[in-house]
Amino acid sequence: MMPEQPLLIVDQLSLATKAKETLVNKVSFTLNPGESLGLVGESGSGKSLTLRAILGLLPQGVELNDGTIKSGAEAAMVFQDPRGALDPLCPVVKQVAEVVHYRQRLSRRASRAAALELLQLLGLPDSLAQADRYPSQLSGGQCQRIVIAMALACKPGILLCDEPTTALDVTVQRQIIETITKLQKELGFAMVFVTHNLAIAAALCSRLAVMKQGEIVEHGDALEILQHPEHPYTRMLIEAVLPVPQLEGSGPS
Repeated sequence: MMPEQPLLIVDQLSLATKAKETLVNKVSFTLNPGESLGLVGESGSGKSLTLRAILGLLPQGVELNDGTIKSGAEAAMVFQDPRGALDPLCPVVKQVAEVVHYRQRLSRRASRAAALELLQLLGLPDSLAQADRYPSQLSGGQCQRIVIAMALACKPGILLCDEPTTALDVTVQRQIIETITKLQKELGFAMVFVTHNLAIAAALCSRLAVMKQGEIVEHGDALEILQHPEHPYTRMLIEAVLPVPQLEGSGPS
């Protein structure tokens, strides 16, 4: 039996400013079909820049210095700030339907139906079908679900999540984590999940890559890293984080 080919290969990725300040240094990892990888580290460790490099959306003033990225599937991204990612002047169902229309090439009527189906899958109110709402009329958790729906409307093989639970309270964090876990099982996409919280990454991901100052300092099985961390920085992160709320159906930790 042939070994499974990686869906994503990041090889020796290095990113720098135009002034040649290194921001990400020789980062390498792979992602297999249906797999989840957690990129974990403090703010400024290079996690989000690595995600943006995968999608080809580097901020102005940051450039690829070295390395390669090979992707065997379409990728879509869920951003950290849901309200900032949504158009405040456009109702949310219409926004999701627009993505469906342009990415799936469906008619306007079929796009709206597909958008409503996605929103139902994500647990949003059925009342949106009768009365569309603006982002300001929804909660932070509901806006984050809209952003996830827009990413899934692209039918990605790879979902890139840039700290999508950071701005949410603990209860909503749990709901979003459970939603993403359920959708991944149903839809089969692979995922790279960026967070500063090791507990959240371990709840979602089978493998972890711990980043510090632009470099991966530890990489391996999520449970193995949590139980037997080798790098002092990983041990510091484990001691610093609050545990994620217990996921439905899982036993005590």
